[in-house]
Amino acid sequence: MADGNSETKSSNQMWGGRFASGPDAIMEEINASIGFDKKLYAQDIRGSIAHATMLAHQGIISTEDKDKIVHGLNTILSEIESGAFEFSRRLEDIHMNIEARLATLIGPAAGRLHTARSRNDQVALDFRLWVKEELQRTEKALTALIAAFLDRAEEHADTVMPGFTHLQTAQPVTFGHHCMAYVEMFGRDRSRVRHAIEHMDESPIGAAALAGTGFPIDRHMTAKALGFAGPTRNSIDTVSDRDFALEFLSMASITATHLSRLAEEIVIWSTPQFGFIRLSDAFSTGSSIMPQKKNPDAAELVRAKTGRINGSLVALLTVMKGLPLAYSKDMQEDKEQVFDAAESLELAIAAMTGMVRDVTIRTDRMKAAAGSGYSTATDLADWLVREAGLPFRDAHHVTGRAVALAEQKACDLADLSLADLQSIHADITDKVFDVLTVEASVASRTSFGGTAPNEVRKQIAWWRARN
Repeated sequence: MADGNSETKSSNQMWGGRFASGPDAIMEEINASIGFDKKLYAQDIRGSIAHATMLAHQGIISTEDKDKIVHGLNTILSEIESGAFEFSRRLEDIHMNIEARLATLIGPAAGRLHTARSRNDQVALDFRLWVKEELQRTEKALTALIAAFLDRAEEHADTVMPGFTHLQTAQPVTFGHHCMAYVEMFGRDRSRVRHAIEHMDESPIGAAALAGTGFPIDRHMTAKALGFAGPTRNSIDTVSDRDFALEFLSMASITATHLSRLAEEIVIWSTPQFGFIRLSDAFSTGSSIMPQKKNPDAAELVRAKTGRINGSLVALLTVMKGLPLAYSKDMQEDKEQVFDAAESLELAIAAMTGMVRDVTIRTDRMKAAAGSGYSTATDLADWLVREAGLPFRDAHHVTGRAVALAEQKACDLADLSLADLQSIHADITDKVFDVLTVEASVASRTSFGGTAPNEVRKQIAWWRARN
């Protein structure tokens, strides 16, 4: 790396002739972004190689200078990845750190690299490439999580459990059906990831500061080299756009919300009061004072990550909400929020995938709870509609009286005698007991997307063909 005087000189050159000296310590502190944007080094080098190659192809720089630039950039990449590269705060950001080192390595040819581009389109490119790659990682992680749920759903397509509304027992369902609800949730999240990639799949490089450039560049060439569908179509919007970052954070917030809902159920279900599941030791911790405790810390931390990710979305929305076109320095505050949210989301998805695969399902506890709270009451009402010809509202009223009687006798609906039920409505026959078990209840819910085991298996097959 260059010594301190060279760094100061490079910094002054970057600012231009209007400034007789570099920023003072306070300005340097607020202005520098190298502490976090060094994460973009690979994208910055990749973009610069594509840009230099295009410049040479268009005859804007010589092939000799292009070769020197590419060799120097690859050398810098090796230095950074080996830990030998020294980042300097005085050089502000990843772009100037790499450019200064390139000048040291190859001399004047380094200065030709910045032809027909600005740091405005350069950072837009680097950040967009990073977000695209992160979205691709998220897609793979969600696919693995969905696969874990499909495995558990297939294993427990017949396992009955209580279904809840308001966290009160509502109707019997199967655990497989419950798992498939999360498959639907995370499937939508994966769709949002794919849509986000499609929306941002345009190359910013060549927009320059905001107006484009007079050099005869080929933006389609660089877009193709960098794996984009094409170049952006308006240079002003290009350098002022951070929608791709906002879409990433929006997707991350919704996904984290789904993870948090799952984490909450894991926390509840692992309590002795529910006892539906037993977490593996890998995703639990003990208490420092209470030896009997097994705490669902991994699930609780996943739940907490949602607040952190949501905060990143709100922060960037607030940064962007009042900015005039085109680029403003405010936009330097975009990356830390995205980097932090991406790290949190990656960890949360990985932890949840592990928990879903490792958790022990206590089918006996689920089945015992499935019939609690008069969960087959709706089945009784439906039977009265089908077999006794009652309007549903009348059947609902009759069923309510039956529940009240069962409560009075401290028994389940299935334990009421035929005489008890006929005292409420004379048309009830002994065939009603065929629908008052939890197994009969779930088997009867054969509507598309319902909880009947065969219907659950159909949905599993549909998802497996698309996962």
